Amino acid sequence: MVNGDDKTIKVYYNSACPICNAGIKNQKSRIPGRQIDWNDVHTQSGVHNEVSPNLELVRKKLHVMDRKGNIKVGIEAFEVIWRNSPNEHWKGKIVSFPVIKQISIFLYNVFAEALYRWNRWKRHW
Repeated sequence: MVNGDDKTIKVYYNSACPICNAGIKNQKSRIPGRQIDWNDVHTQSGVHNEVSPNLELVRKKLHVMDRKGNIKVGIEAFEVIWRNSPNEHWKGKIVSFPVIKQISIFLYNVFAEALYRWNRWKRHW
């Protein structure tokens, strides 16, 4: 029997976005040897279906499947990653505080929408 904490965290990101790709490269370097499966929806055809049938939604916002199989999007996805990063655990704690979480969700959503539109305008995919 597999313990829920033994499952791999799965991250779904879009490498066609230069800013997203740089951020994921940075995160990968911070979490060496950890149980995280990095899935690029730009280069891995159909992998987005594991979290959403809507490819554009997964391109727009970071998605994570946590160890329990729950899908987290946006700030909640970052929270999962940060809580599993040895030097960024504190970020996961801070962003979980109710008022900070609501502000962070709002700011992330505004940023994600602007970044998505910019990427579409630049024809990154």
